[in-house]
Amino acid sequence: MSSVPALLLDPVPPAPSPLRRAPSQRRARERVERILATATDIIAAEGSEAMRMAELARKAGVSIGSLYQYFPDKAAILRLLAERYNAQGRACIAAALAAVRTRDDLVRAFGELVDTYYGLFLKEPVMRDIGSGVQADKGLREIDLADSRANGAVLAATLARLEPAADRAALEARAFLIMQLGEATMRLAISVDRPEGDRLVASYKRMVLRELAAG
Repeated sequence: MSSVPALLLDPVPPAPSPLRRAPSQRRARERVERILATATDIIAAEGSEAMRMAELARKAGVSIGSLYQYFPDKAAILRLLAERYNAQGRACIAAALAAVRTRDDLVRAFGELVDTYYGLFLKEPVMRDIGSGVQADKGLREIDLADSRANGAVLAATLARLEPAADRAALEARAFLIMQLGEATMRLAISVDRPEGDRLVASYKRMVLRELAAG
């Protein structure tokens, strides 16, 4: 699988880690992973609003002090989960666009990405929960924006292969907008009933594929 940095025109600097303290020992790393796995289970079953730090510590088998040692609050947990899902998404986008060499390749690959990403939002309760909380949490908004910039840079690099004479700044702006609108569309689609959500995603897909096909 292609790495994201190799495809970026200008790599986007990573956002500061939501962790209060980075685990250095293996036991500490395992503890953090257990906390995140437990948080994911709780969110999937009850939603992030229902998650309480004391309950999370109990179910993860750690003390409340140990939990706060790494995560200052529930928002920090959600932000780290969001960063992990975003990293997986960026790797998927990079891999899908790495082989694009023609306009038809781009349209086909991007169409498949839209379908895949929407499917993930529908399938993963944590992604839905994080997506619905983006506007209410400044940290999640910053992570979302950084993710759109990074994904836009991958798309801009792909467009640059197809349009080597095009203005670089214009390509980057165009790609960033496409990716950010895609994120917004997914959040909107999961906030309404499924048939309407499907129509919204289909409309976005038609619009963006026409834009990419036109060059």
